[in-house]
Amino acid sequence: MRWLTEMGVFAKVVELGNFGKAAEQLGLTRSAVSKHVSRLESGLGVKLLHRTTRAMSLTDAGVVVYEQCARLVAAAEEAEAAASRLALAPRGVLKISTTVAYGNAVVLPRLAEFLRRFPELVVEVDLLDRNVDLAEEGYDLVLRLTDHPPEGLAARKLAQVRHILCASPAYVARCGQPRLPNELLAHNCLRHGQPNPTEAWHFLGPDGMAEVKITGNVIVSSSLASRSLALDGVGCGLLPDYMVKKEIASGHLLPLMPDYQPIGSYNNVYALYLPTRQGNHKVRVFIDWMVETLNSTA
Repeated sequence: MRWLTEMGVFAKVVELGNFGKAAEQLGLTRSAVSKHVSRLESGLGVKLLHRTTRAMSLTDAGVVVYEQCARLVAAAEEAEAAASRLALAPRGVLKISTTVAYGNAVVLPRLAEFLRRFPELVVEVDLLDRNVDLAEEGYDLVLRLTDHPPEGLAARKLAQVRHILCASPAYVARCGQPRLPNELLAHNCLRHGQPNPTEAWHFLGPDGMAEVKITGNVIVSSSLASRSLALDGVGCGLLPDYMVKKEIASGHLLPLMPDYQPIGSYNNVYALYLPTRQGNHKVRVFIDWMVETLNSTA
């Protein structure tokens, strides 16, 4: 039972006859698929595939192992289908992790409507500013702000994230409004990161990419703190759009340098989950719900 994930991946590779096609269908990278197969070979102590740059074929042991793996996969798919027939609506506990800022700004405001639609689900949301181990800590999925999903996990992109340079009306009245990246050199910029604070901001403008070395008298470890300081008029903040949409709409924050699009340290939100949970109904409906609501409010 130790290698069920690897067996499923191996069966898909053999079924499709190609590592790349298997990776695409499983939502993994090609290298992650290769590692799963290699781990299975190592664990079983036999070589399963003859691999060259142009072709792939089963060894004698591979033929036998594939037959067993295919039976396991078929049994798992039948069990899933049976469960779906017995319960059209998802039920049980759905355990999710995401960051404190994203959870408060995006996930929790949508949760009431989600639970009204799927009342038999119990949703457990952990707001944690750290990476979690899905298998070890028992999470069904995590929502992560990244442009590079980790190998070994299935990933679905939920939305793009835009970053907005903004400041309060009081700060602009006191210090002026920067219109070009270099003008930020004269402004108090709210810096992120401890113990290694942000040293530069990047923008895409009419003349291409621009980098500005920033300075400021406040360094914070979270975007929530940066937003609070920006609202208090302390300085200019570079914040993800989901955190400041309401504040900008109400006029409590003003967007700055409209001709220059900030480039953040991440630009996408992904749902990440174990490949063995590809067909998990409760995971699927939550991800579909997030995609639906994020697109409807984009």
